[in-house]
Amino acid sequence: MANFLQITPFMHVADVEATAKFFADILGFEILYRQPGYAYIEREGCGIRMLEAGEGNPLITGNRRFRYYVDVRDVDGLYAELKPKLDTLPKEDVHGPADKPYGQRELLVKVPDGDLIAFGQGIFTPDGAQVTSRRQEGGPVSEM
Repeated sequence: MANFLQITPFMHVADVEATAKFFADILGFEILYRQPGYAYIEREGCGIRMLEAGEGNPLITGNRRFRYYVDVRDVDGLYAELKPKLDTLPKEDVHGPADKPYGQRELLVKVPDGDLIAFGQGIFTPDGAQVTSRRQEGGPVSEM
């Protein structure tokens, strides 16, 4: 029996209340668990944990290069759903949906602490890409 269950992104944020509210109000996530300084949110089985900076958990500053990536079946449908709320954000905080040269169509949204969350849909396999037989059997990359 497999022991690994899933990978759950863990965001370290300055204000867990504001970040969880952003994900709920703008991106349609549900806050499933909340305690002071911590939250667990989820949408359609995709969860994110949030921990607020504080004693013993300092907020790490600097150039963040990590991006939270959510594979979706229909990025344009998601964009249409979220558009009224995304339109309330600064224009520079929303990018796409746009086709990328690596075979994905992506919508990027900047969250309150400056991290990016990407919603992506596989649309083609680029020339020269190597796909293993296991990957061809299923998963987001082959759902193009």
